[in-house]
Amino acid sequence: MVSRRSWVEQVMGLPISVLARGEGAGSEAAEVAVRKVFAELIEVDRVFSPYQADSAVSLLARGEVSWDRVDPVVREVAERCVAARELTGGLFDAEVPGGGWDPSGLVKGWAVERAGEWLREVGDVDWCLNAGGDVLVVCPSTEPFTVGIQDPRDPGRVVASVPRTGGAVATSGTAARGAHLYDPRSGGAAKSRWLSVSVTGPSLEYADVLATAAFVAADGWPDVLNALPGYEGLGILADGNLFATAGWGER
Repeated sequence: MVSRRSWVEQVMGLPISVLARGEGAGSEAAEVAVRKVFAELIEVDRVFSPYQADSAVSLLARGEVSWDRVDPVVREVAERCVAARELTGGLFDAEVPGGGWDPSGLVKGWAVERAGEWLREVGDVDWCLNAGGDVLVVCPSTEPFTVGIQDPRDPGRVVASVPRTGGAVATSGTAARGAHLYDPRSGGAAKSRWLSVSVTGPSLEYADVLATAAFVAADGWPDVLNALPGYEGLGILADGNLFATAGWGER
């Protein structure tokens, strides 16, 4: 019987779970790696959360700190946001209406991807790191995890699944947080007949960015995924119908 162990903590305002599978799942090395993952994500939330008054994002918004005085990691994320905007033709943009800056659409995927490096150091364990539905998979054994895609009309139901031996699955839509996504082209809320778009690919940072941009693109979402090789998508319509790109479901 394959050994399994799981951990769950509330970070960034959402449940983050780690599943370990393999002989080393119960080892001290696995425990240490997971604690480092959570510690890193807590620190990222401290720096980037727009809901914490003393975060860099909040201080910048209030004009209490200038860009040349923030931690270098904040400037790194800002540069990544600019690159994401260019990659998506402006469909993803951390500059929000009214002149604010909110990198949340990139930070979670970037942070989880970076924190996942701690898991890669434990070579005899397969890992599935789930940050509120955005999933990073690390499988040295090459045995896949099956990642479920939530029904945006019924959070308790899975409408599709995709096997992954590595890489990421990210989903963007309005089911969990309502109409929180905006369209940089109009400056208003993103409008689409698609309830969600899920994206698979090598990097969770880019899968998350592309999922956001794809949702904003509405019916043009499959074309957005052509911005980078190795990314595929699944869209769910309001009537429950699904549409997948040609490579969806590949490991």
